[in-house]
Amino acid sequence: MSALATKQSLLLLLSSLLLLIGVSTGSFYDNFDITWGNGRANIFESGQLLTCTLDKISGSGFQSKKEYLFGKIDMKMKLVAGNSAGTVTAYYLSSKGETWDEIDFEFLGNVTGQPYVLHTNVFTGGKGNREMQFYLWFDPTADFHTYTVLWNPLNIIFLVDGIPIRVFKNNEAHGVAYPKSQPMKIYSSLWEADDWATQGGRVKTDWNNAPFSAFYRSFNDVDCCSRTSVWNWVTCNANSNSWMWTTLNPNQVGQMKWVQDDYMIYNYCTDYKRFPQGLPTECNLG
Repeated sequence: MSALATKQSLLLLLSSLLLLIGVSTGSFYDNFDITWGNGRANIFESGQLLTCTLDKISGSGFQSKKEYLFGKIDMKMKLVAGNSAGTVTAYYLSSKGETWDEIDFEFLGNVTGQPYVLHTNVFTGGKGNREMQFYLWFDPTADFHTYTVLWNPLNIIFLVDGIPIRVFKNNEAHGVAYPKSQPMKIYSSLWEADDWATQGGRVKTDWNNAPFSAFYRSFNDVDCCSRTSVWNWVTCNANSNSWMWTTLNPNQVGQMKWVQDDYMIYNYCTDYKRFPQGLPTECNLG
């Protein structure tokens, strides 16, 4: 065999190995445990697709095997199609205990033809009340879209298809608590909450449309600090020029302004009736 042929064979082998690595990256078998639903959540396509299902008896859900203390975490999701009123597809990070921290994406279903509401929140020390809600600029039931949490010591950035929609900054210097010491697992579930989820609970779930299903692909936690056991230290793959110190650049600030100007439907920082004694401190810090 010539040297050229040998080189070509090695390149072909390397390409095949990289392809296999790419296919296995983000396997739901490797990264998650289905935790409830009695068979209503399932993994398909050699670990590349996960589905959660809701019927009148039960919803379903799963959680990560690892805990995270900072990271850039992506999940592609396709939400319940058709009349999804009364359903909630939750995707969030959370720690445990009475003073838990939490970073929330929740997708509130609606009647056919009406938009989903994307509900976001940040809990620190067991206290939330930092809701921001958005419509989306696309149909989240027609295809998969990427929902990202970028959480580092400086800020928490919520992104949709790479576009920032919200930032919660570390304002500890001004007395605002920030999640930085409690490792969190990833959780997701599909469940019924028709007492509040759709139009304030006025629209109920139509069980004639059940079962309802949400779909997940392409999980990515390559950039993160994580551990697989409470007995282990959290280890990171970060460096000084990485996601660990990322904040919004000027272009991203403009993108977020577009989203908040055109698609935000609720912002706790402008709800003066809810906070008659004054808005939360972070709302006045910019």
